[in-house]
Amino acid sequence: MFLNTLTPKFYVALTGTSSLISGLILIFEWWYFRKYGTSFIEQVSVSHLRPLLGGVDNNSSNNSNSSNGDSDSNRQSVSECKVWRNPLNLFRGAEYNRYTWVTGREPLTYYDMNLSAQDHQTFFTCDSDHLRPADAIMQKAWRERNPQARISAAHEALEINECATAYILLAEEEATTIAEAEKLFKQALKAGDGCYRRSQQLQHHGSQYEAQHRRDTNVLVYIKRRLAMCARRLGRTREAVKMMRDLMKEFPLLSMFNIHENLLEALLELQAYADVQAVLAKYDDISLPKSATICYTAALLKARAVSDKFSPEAASRRGLSTAEMNAVEAIHRAVEFNPHVPKYLLEMKSLILPPEHILKRGDSEAIAYAFFHLAHWKRVEGALNLLHCTWEGTFRMIPYPLEKGHLFYPYPICTETADRELLPSFHEVSVYPKKELPFFILFTAGLCSFTAMLALLTHQFPELMGVFAKAGRCLES
Repeated sequence: MFLNTLTPKFYVALTGTSSLISGLILIFEWWYFRKYGTSFIEQVSVSHLRPLLGGVDNNSSNNSNSSNGDSDSNRQSVSECKVWRNPLNLFRGAEYNRYTWVTGREPLTYYDMNLSAQDHQTFFTCDSDHLRPADAIMQKAWRERNPQARISAAHEALEINECATAYILLAEEEATTIAEAEKLFKQALKAGDGCYRRSQQLQHHGSQYEAQHRRDTNVLVYIKRRLAMCARRLGRTREAVKMMRDLMKEFPLLSMFNIHENLLEALLELQAYADVQAVLAKYDDISLPKSATICYTAALLKARAVSDKFSPEAASRRGLSTAEMNAVEAIHRAVEFNPHVPKYLLEMKSLILPPEHILKRGDSEAIAYAFFHLAHWKRVEGALNLLHCTWEGTFRMIPYPLEKGHLFYPYPICTETADRELLPSFHEVSVYPKKELPFFILFTAGLCSFTAMLALLTHQFPELMGVFAKAGRCLES
């Protein structure tokens, strides 16, 4: 009796209200997904409703077994989300600042520069610096946020004596050309070499002298590496290669500077591919942290052997030869490690200046690699064509990269957040894997559309919709 008294206006109001509510839910779900990367309804269901419904197994033995099985994977994931110093970072005064003067944009983020300040304090200071006036000034200078204040402090330290770290700061931040930076680094080398030799003789006299010698070693290695990079920038590539080789022989244990990546880039510029292969044989080891430079350089060498004669049409007819298969597998291996690189190498995405720190397997590492190595890929005839034809095949082998990997551990989920901190705001960060819209957003969108359509039909054809509603009630009864 109550249902028979309902008028079409009631159905219009009902469907209109339902459409409004589902539309509001859709807008909120979309906003929450864009901000946090997950569905709010799905998150609430998994986090709060599932335990109430008994969806979580509280068996401690099962939990301990699963935790033991996943411990290696978790440890690897944590290490891969670590931010590393970019071994090919540019000079702040001669390159980054020049970009700012020309474009008015800041290529470095505050987070990136803050990490550099922490690196400088770690490598260039020690506990005994307060005993030496010039070093005490530089200890404060590395903590200073204002660039002009840092430069003034470096000049003040040089008025006291020849301070290697003061020359480093001026070469990095005040020099406006690479030639000026090289001149200052040569002065830093003279001062740093003397400090290194003196502390080397006293390093066994106590922990204080040992810490000072460790600091002097870091300073000397940094200066020599930057001098080699200056020579590379100024076109003296063979000299740069010799300096890098000598440095790696003199300090073989200081792998944290990743000097071999500088060496690989310089050797590729000389087209000394046999030497590049020799370096890869030493450093492309499973126990060492991989990098885009190592993976993609190995792929480039394999591609070089077949790329000049490679044809997709011919390969589809006769199949891939052994050498072509090796090249394709090497490309798939590189793309699995860092899937962001191909778009920069194929110039599907514009490059920016690389940051001073990178996240392995992230967009920041891809930019740093492509910025210096794009020319080497272009120099090898057909290499980019082979990459273009084969790189997307990697994603078919790993349909769910966040859950499993093929040759490496699953792709870490932390890269997007860290890359947004490392890269400037005007750059569109590359995200992998692409986020798909959750089911609840699609369901809410469908529900909103369906109820809105019902409201429109009821408003336009009230009698007809009333007939359908009464027919539906009759079928139910």
